[in-house]
Amino acid sequence: MTQVNDLSRSLVSFEQNSSVTVVVEMSESSWLVAGQVPGLDRQPLKKLEPDPAALLRLVERWRDEAVRAGRTIKRVALAFGAGRDGFWLARWLRARDIEVHVIHSTSVAVSREHRRAKTDRLETAMLTRVFLGWLRGERGHCGMVVIPTLEEEDARRPSRERESLVDERTRIINRIKAILAWLGIRGFNPKLRKAVERLDALRTPDGVPLPPNTIDELRRDMARLTMIREQIKVIEEARLARLEQAPATGPHAMVRLIVSVVGIGVETADMLVQEVLSRNLRDRRAVARYAGLTGAPDESGSKRREKGLAKTGNARVRRGLIQLAWRFLRFQNDSALAQWYRARTEGPSGTRKTKMIVALARKLLIALWRMVKIGEIPVASRCDSRPEQVCEETKQAGRRTVVFLTGRR
Repeated sequence: MTQVNDLSRSLVSFEQNSSVTVVVEMSESSWLVAGQVPGLDRQPLKKLEPDPAALLRLVERWRDEAVRAGRTIKRVALAFGAGRDGFWLARWLRARDIEVHVIHSTSVAVSREHRRAKTDRLETAMLTRVFLGWLRGERGHCGMVVIPTLEEEDARRPSRERESLVDERTRIINRIKAILAWLGIRGFNPKLRKAVERLDALRTPDGVPLPPNTIDELRRDMARLTMIREQIKVIEEARLARLEQAPATGPHAMVRLIVSVVGIGVETADMLVQEVLSRNLRDRRAVARYAGLTGAPDESGSKRREKGLAKTGNARVRRGLIQLAWRFLRFQNDSALAQWYRARTEGPSGTRKTKMIVALARKLLIALWRMVKIGEIPVASRCDSRPEQVCEETKQAGRRTVVFLTGRR
């Protein structure tokens, strides 16, 4: 499979004498703009209100100053860090023929001093240094984020909204149970349809009905719970309707392919496709790293230890994959991935299941990624460190095919 550019360095030659380089340090109240303008002895620094039109006028003014200084400007490159404002500014500037890049904030190396100074001016100078190094094509300065289209960002909203609604539903249910436990009442299930009607029949251990203020509060919580259930149902029905309207276009085809695997539902498939599988990632290592399922080794001299998961990627994908891995062991018990997991966790010398489930989640994500990208049948790992009997089976079969049980939904 052909690898794509991972945006760790620029692949376009950089001529600093004919390029205007601009960096923006963005905050909620102001933007601090720094520039490297050919022909000017100073390094301009300007503080602006959060106004894209003012930023565009400033960039054009600096370009005109470089032209008046006798320089031929062939390129204007602007960069800012990924943050709360998202990607709307990048799309707005690209529509006006400005080369825009969004810097991955965690890819910028910072000072390890215990109390390092941190101001907008210092942050702008640091971003300027790493951006110039990236433009020169040098690795290790910083990494860039792929700027999604408005349609791609909008496609992720239903899954994320549903997740927040499910969390809110759980919070309200726990709150109702906590209030009732305060009164000594247990066993009441707020998720039942007739739960509101049963509030009047509840009694404390002393046989006393619920206090009036408490029952009014519980009724309001139950009303919010009903509203959240309806909203979740609307989101799920709208998603199914979109899949039926365009079943073979773009991400919808990936969702239908993944749903055909027994043990994976529409919600999990839609989340995986919209968050990670539809992205143009470089290779399987980039896929695992995006989900935060890679390790964080700490090695220096004779010291060798593993600090655990890096957790630098998409937390939503990581949580969903670990839940899917446990479910996968139940519904795909005969697949090679499940056998690979059991071979390492069963027996007295088996590895801890909580550690290996992360490895299984990583392998499962890569298998699904290769399935939807190139239609390749997933294969198991080589038998380098597998138990004796499993290695013998793998040698007889060559490479062990991961057969997913599929069925019509």
